[in-house]
Amino acid sequence: MSMIFFACVVRVRDGLPLSASTDFYHTQDFLEWRRRLKSLALRLAQYPGRGSAEGCDFSIHFSSFGDVACMAICSCQCPAAMAFCFLETLWWEFTASYDTTCIGLASRPYAFLEFDSIIQKVKWHFNYVSSSQMECSLEKIQEELKLQPPAVLTLEDTDVANGVMNGHTPMHLEPAPNFRMEPVTALGILSLILNIMCAALNLIRGVHLAEHSLQVAHEEIGNILAFLVPFVACIFQDPRSWFCWLDQTS
Repeated sequence: MSMIFFACVVRVRDGLPLSASTDFYHTQDFLEWRRRLKSLALRLAQYPGRGSAEGCDFSIHFSSFGDVACMAICSCQCPAAMAFCFLETLWWEFTASYDTTCIGLASRPYAFLEFDSIIQKVKWHFNYVSSSQMECSLEKIQEELKLQPPAVLTLEDTDVANGVMNGHTPMHLEPAPNFRMEPVTALGILSLILNIMCAALNLIRGVHLAEHSLQVAHEEIGNILAFLVPFVACIFQDPRSWFCWLDQTS
């Protein structure tokens, strides 16, 4: 009877899946545990070393060292020592096949999917080889677990990862800052009035000069521009005071 159903290799720093076994069950309960495993993988950096999360029918075990972690979904009848022995074997096989540079540069999920063939061999070995043939390895793992027990996670821990709960990302809404211009001072109001008066005077003088110049000669258009330019400059000379005044009066 199989005790190890699914296994995968992930990158610890960001939870990127590097490889995984391709044969797994499609029952609703199993798919739910796959989702839990994926969520947990996103925050493996918080749980260095070994850890377990157990439920009624399935359990998740993980073992990480450096930037590579191996994870597995096992039957609840699977002994913890056997699960961690399997994960340690898988870790050694993967790190022996790929160097740290390739692992660090991986940018797409399952970049090393061909490693699935190794996962299948190791998984089959632990599922169908008698425990007596693995007695030496299991005893070593059991001693290590006694000295340093794995982290025990609850089902809630596997549901919430990296700010994601049950597949939904909570939105944190904050009130937008209320920006308002400072009130216009008396000096600003005086400056605005003088600018408007100068602009009006320049406009009147420019209009009269335009009428006269058009009657005399076209060469004097430059004189018209000499008055229109100061008019435009007066309009844009102090826009901040203008808008502040409008904001205060509205």
